[in-house]
Order: sequence, then structure tokens, then C-alpha cells
Amino acid sequence: MSSEIAIKVENLSKCYQIYDQPRDRLKQFLLPRLRRLVGLSPKQHYQEFWALKDVSFEVKKGETVGIIGRNGSGKSTLLQMICGTLTPTSGSVTTHGRIAALLELGSGFNPDFTGRENVYMNAAILGLSKDEIDARFDEIAAFADIGEFIERPVKTYSSGMMVRLAFAVQAQVEPNILIVDEALAVGDAKFQARCFERLKQLKEGGTSILLVTHSSEQIVTHCTKAILLNEGVQLETGKPKQVVNRYLDLLFGKEKRALPTAAASTHEASGAAAADRSALGLSRSDDVFATRHGYNPHEYRWGDGTASILDFHLAADGLAYPSVVATGQRITLAVTVKFHAQFYRPILGITIKTKEGVTVYGVNSETLECAPFHELGRSGSVMQADASFVCRLAPGDYFISLGIASKEGEEVVPHDRRYDSIHLQVGPNTVMFGLVDLEFNMTAKEILA
Repeated sequence: MSSEIAIKVENLSKCYQIYDQPRDRLKQFLLPRLRRLVGLSPKQHYQEFWALKDVSFEVKKGETVGIIGRNGSGKSTLLQMICGTLTPTSGSVTTHGRIAALLELGSGFNPDFTGRENVYMNAAILGLSKDEIDARFDEIAAFADIGEFIERPVKTYSSGMMVRLAFAVQAQVEPNILIVDEALAVGDAKFQARCFERLKQLKEGGTSILLVTHSSEQIVTHCTKAILLNEGVQLETGKPKQVVNRYLDLLFGKEKRALPTAAASTHEASGAAAADRSALGLSRSDDVFATRHGYNPHEYRWGDGTASILDFHLAADGLAYPSVVATGQRITLAVTVKFHAQFYRPILGITIKTKEGVTVYGVNSETLECAPFHELGRSGSVMQADASFVCRLAPGDYFISLGIASKEGEEVVPHDRRYDSIHLQVGPNTVMFGLVDLEFNMTAKEILA
């Protein structure tokens, strides 16, 4: 294995034998052998469950890889095989260097030992000598920040305190490979910020990190690559933003079909000169979305196709389709949607994200309690929706996502979702820095001592 590769997984699979009844285990142990003795082919007394099927990928030194997928997709099984606590049915895992892992809350802790005693025990398992642990103990205790509880038995800890101490130990020993399985989800915001800052330091020091989480924001913000698993199958490996979009498709999709691509939409629009249009010039019949200035041809579009987002009109202080928007301008956005089937209470959603995929703001017609939507959705009809907001975004590139959906009971059914479909560029602003302009005021005056 190349010295630049920390983890190499090749054709990894894990199969479990599922028995309907306890006596079937005894049958499987005895009967196949007896049948072979009398010249008969053995029978199988269990069902096979493949938790993981033919997964392959590499993790380079200093790389942070996110693993995402629905519950039961095989994420934890994969991590356990990488750590060596689970034996694969087929395939291989090769690792280079010391591995530290947070697979289950408090795993490796003795509940009757104090926090201090567990620190020494866990650090020793990870290969540190007593002198090394003595030298790092104060840092570990400070990072965990659990106060006097460090001297109390772990069985008295809350789940948050448990993971604080566990992460503090694993991170402070500076492993070559760090594996985190949803452990940070139980920490408070302050602790999570501290953890991710520590992960950044470890990454810069050459530590390879595998991060399993259901948070798409953490994947796009902290990872250099992402892997999507579903029912044990590796669906996609690539850029975090691309993989997260596929995950959301998988999570919320229902009876999905391929929707028109940008090229197809442009072709349709070429013959749409006579299309019925609204006062803003919005199409009421043809999908001309891709012909508009500001359209992002790399949008991610999906849904069941029973409704279509046809067109959009974006303006800043009345100027249509601006190349650059200034902080403080009022943005108006109008879209037309055609319903190909009958819907009750359609839902229009709008989300604004940074170019890295971090959500800045999201809203929909349900959260806004927009009453007119309750009466719309007649088959064959076209809806025009109008929205506006004051741009308080900091300078940079942003993308607007649109989606039309409806509810079937408690389930939201996506009909046409156009992720990152409109590019919004906010021009320079020398007054502030960060993500949003909060319009701070600052005053000062001299006072007598």
C-alpha cells in the first residue's frame, strides 16, 4: 500500500446468518455434516443478511472522509471492520498507523472506574506509556471539561459527559486514523465547536478522519470526500456536496423519475417564443428555466415529475436578472409551477446555501402559513408564486434551491426539486465580514474616571 494511503478497503462484504428459531442453529451445525457423510448436498437452515456488499475506497493521509446513509445502511458495520472488531465475510481492509475510534458511546470504559482511571486505561490501550499519559492528562481533562466528575465513577456520567471524556482521550493521543461514529451528536454546541477545531488540527497534522453522521451540514463543511451507503451498497463516492444531494434524494424521494436536464430544457425553450407568459415574462407552459440569466447548469434536479417548476424571475431593487447583488438590496423572486396531477395543499420551498453547501436560510409555504397554497394544485393548472427578502448576505457566491412538494399523510412527496438551480453573487462589502450582515451599530464616548 502506498505510504500516502492510510486506509484501503477492497471489495468488503459482511453477511450475517439469521435463524428463525434457536433450534435452527443446532440443525445448521449438525445436519449439513450428516448429509455430506451420506453423499447428499447440505441444506441451509438460515437466511442470509448482507449488511455490506462489495465496498471499496481509499483514504489518504490527512483526508477527512464523511460516510452518510440512512439507518441500517451498513455504516457502523463498515467502521467496525476497519477497526478490526468485526471480521469481514469477504474482501480486505488495510490500515497504516494507530487507530483511535469512537464507535459506541462509552465503549471501552469501565463504569465502576473513575474518569481518571478510565483515561489511563484507554490511553494505555492506544499505546501510550504512563509517563506520556501523565504529561497529557491535564490537556485531556481540560478538553473534556467535566470538572470534579473526572474523579467520580463513569456510571454516574450523563451521555454528554461520557462522550466528552471519550473524545478527549482519543483526540489527545494524536492517532494516525481517527474514526468517529455519530458520537459528537450528543455534545452541546460549544463542545462540538471545540471538537471540530481539534479535528482540524489533527487533519493538518496528517491524521486521517472517518466521520459518520446524519448531518449533511457537517459533511459538506468538514469533509474532503464523502461516501453514500444504502442497504449495504456503496451508491456514490465523490465531492461532499454531490453526495449529500444524492442522500437527500434517497431520503425524501418517492417514485422518482429522471426530470429534464438543462440541455433538454433549453431545447424545449427554443420553440417557446409563442409560449403563454405572465406580466413578468414568466412561462406558463414550457420549461424555460435553463434559459434565464443566473441559472446554474450544474443544478441537481429530481422528483416524481407530477409537477414542474417552469421558470423564474429574479430582480434586485427592480433590476431583472442582475449579475451582482449588493448587500441591503431587496430581492424579489417569482416562479411558475405547472401541476400535471391533482394536488391538495402543495408546498413550495426555497433554500439559500453557500457555494460549499452550508444552508444560510430555508423556508416554505407551510412554515410561512401562506394560505393561498391551500386552494391551489388543480390538475393542468399553473401557479405563480412571488417571494421577496432583503439581502443581508456577506460578499460571495450563493445558490438558491427551489422545490415543489405535497403531503400524503405525514410523508412529504417531492414532485420537482431543483437544488442549487439559481446562482446569486453578492458584491464586495467593506463594512463587515462573516456570513450575514446583522447591521450592527457601534458608538463610543469618553467618560470620567
